[in-house]
Amino acid sequence: MSVTSRKTLPASPKFFNRELSWLAFNERVLDQAFSDKYPLLERTRFLSFVSSNLDQFYEIRVAGLMQKVDAGITRPSLDGSAPQRLLEEVRNRAHAMSQREYDCWRAHLQPALFKNGVQFKSIEKLTKDEFTWLRAYFRREVFPVLTPLAVDPTHPFPLILNKSLNLFVSLRNLRRKKADPLRAIVQVPRILPRLVKIERENSKEDVFVFLSEVVRYFVSDLFPGHEVLGGWAFRITRNSHLYVDEEEVENLLLSIEEELHNRRRGAAVRLEIDEQVDPEVLAYLLKSIQLSEADVVRINGPINLYRLMSLPGMVDRPDLKFSPFEARVPAALSQRGKLFQEIGKRDFLLHHPYDSFTPMVDLLRQAAEDPEVFAIKLTIYRTSGDSPVIKALMDAAQNGKQVTAMVELKARFDEEANVTWSRKMEEVGVHVVYGLSGLKTHCKCCLIVRREGTKLKRYAHLGTGNYNPSTAKSYTDYSLFTSDTAFTADLANLFNTLTGYTRKPNFKKILVAPFNLHDEMVRLIKEETNAAKKGKNARIVIKVNSLIDPDAIQSLYEASRAGVKVDLIVRGICGLVPGVKGLSENITVRSLLGRFLEHSRVYHFQNAPLGKRTYLGSADWMPRNFFRRVEVVFPVGNSEMEKQVIETMDGFFRDNEFATELKSRGKYLAAAKRGRKAFALQNYLVDQSIEETTQEVEALRLGRASGKPENQSKGN
Repeated sequence: MSVTSRKTLPASPKFFNRELSWLAFNERVLDQAFSDKYPLLERTRFLSFVSSNLDQFYEIRVAGLMQKVDAGITRPSLDGSAPQRLLEEVRNRAHAMSQREYDCWRAHLQPALFKNGVQFKSIEKLTKDEFTWLRAYFRREVFPVLTPLAVDPTHPFPLILNKSLNLFVSLRNLRRKKADPLRAIVQVPRILPRLVKIERENSKEDVFVFLSEVVRYFVSDLFPGHEVLGGWAFRITRNSHLYVDEEEVENLLLSIEEELHNRRRGAAVRLEIDEQVDPEVLAYLLKSIQLSEADVVRINGPINLYRLMSLPGMVDRPDLKFSPFEARVPAALSQRGKLFQEIGKRDFLLHHPYDSFTPMVDLLRQAAEDPEVFAIKLTIYRTSGDSPVIKALMDAAQNGKQVTAMVELKARFDEEANVTWSRKMEEVGVHVVYGLSGLKTHCKCCLIVRREGTKLKRYAHLGTGNYNPSTAKSYTDYSLFTSDTAFTADLANLFNTLTGYTRKPNFKKILVAPFNLHDEMVRLIKEETNAAKKGKNARIVIKVNSLIDPDAIQSLYEASRAGVKVDLIVRGICGLVPGVKGLSENITVRSLLGRFLEHSRVYHFQNAPLGKRTYLGSADWMPRNFFRRVEVVFPVGNSEMEKQVIETMDGFFRDNEFATELKSRGKYLAAAKRGRKAFALQNYLVDQSIEETTQEVEALRLGRASGKPENQSKGN
């Protein structure tokens, strides 16, 4: 197999590699777990995010690289990396990251938790009472659901489900001590909690044991008459890409369900296993799942640190967590029964999680109950497990309203949940559709049709985030509530496009991928470039999760060369190389990882007119978002709202506590303080939200005391 030589690559590539940029992002997440700027239990959350992110990286990106190599594909990626060499580098970096992840747990978090009374103990170090409780717990809660599986010529190697916890056991029959060791596998059901909290009365400490350690210690109970020679926890990660040819299937829902079943059994791409594993056992495992030593990640600690995600909820220690705050609800949107009247008067722009997501849920609930509401249309990409959004749609359908839910069945890693929701909604009369063939529907839109007098009036919600009240508390996103006829007409056109047949639709206000978004973004960059060439002060501000579209990057390079100040806020993958003389010296790239996940997308072009100058939306700047997804980007046409958005964007470039800056060699360095006072944007916005809530409550109190109506909020 031919491999591209390093000498063939350009000395200064114009693009960073996508996979390596993603790994750099996850390294920054891991940095947060090491940082003492965060409360201790919150640092364990960051560590669990690292583990979950790595899982998905292996399931999709590494799996894709392995397929390319197996197929003999040698064509280099955008940055010039050949698949074989890139796969080797990705493995090396991912393995090193995993080792650093476990070092963070063993040497930093676990000792710090112990000092604070949150103790993770090995079973050998439990007190007599603790051990007695744990043994009883195992026999009562764990033993009954475990199934030992012998592995021998009459019992072939079992199917190991994707990312499941397993124990490989080496045994000796006590009656045949000279015989070769026996092999068995114990699969641990997902229903069992991975963190076992030992219950003790009148104790000031919280004591935990990992389930994998519990099963390993008591595994001999499963094999009476046998001596356990060794037990090693392991976990297999599999290729999780869904293969669905929408042109060849009659029922997409059934096809997705079948592929979900197959995905749990996809080709293995990684083996995580106890580093003390017997070499012969490891060789046997690798042969059984068709992997090589290069695919092994040896673990010194508990398998799958993502399970630490549940820890903060199991420990009553507010002093070790972020201080809670109540998200602001604008006064005008706080009265559920009057939402249509208020939105009919003016637009509202909310910034979550500083502003509550409650008004959106309340709007749907009011629409479900209001006899004057005729129809509701909404897109669903991801939502919460006990979604009040879904419940409101189902209630509306049961109340006789025309309800259409555009559900994206291929929302990665949420496919199973979306299939379940689709079936439940269809049972009560919601019209569930799955969008356009070959395109994922990623936009966040809602349209409500209501009779007012003798006319029908439409109300709309457009957002940058999912209709998920849970993540709305931890993801930063924007929500626009409007009854503007230009917006509502465009959304009606969009939903007709998604549910029916149409040629290329025309939109007056919104930009929609794959129809006009990419061309318009490139055009706006070029307009700003032309403004700079004419001597005007020119600036572009873009905030996205990922930036790898080559056309957009080249256009930004041209803008930089023309003198446009390009300020980019890219949370994750960035293919653009900033700070290169003659190419990108006027471009800065910042990333901010903090208490909340930066998820909103913002696009600002300084010299465009109001209404075409600042946009918000669901689209990252990736080829998949521009050409293989339905995305909606909407303009901010109100000058006060636009001012608030830009002030927030400028805050990213003031942040010198949690922001990092990407350099031309691919390293992220902490934002320089340069003698300035410490400033953390997210903390500032939390404080601002609390202050505005306090002011509105006080204004309401004074208004009631004087008998005067309360002041109206600005509509943020």
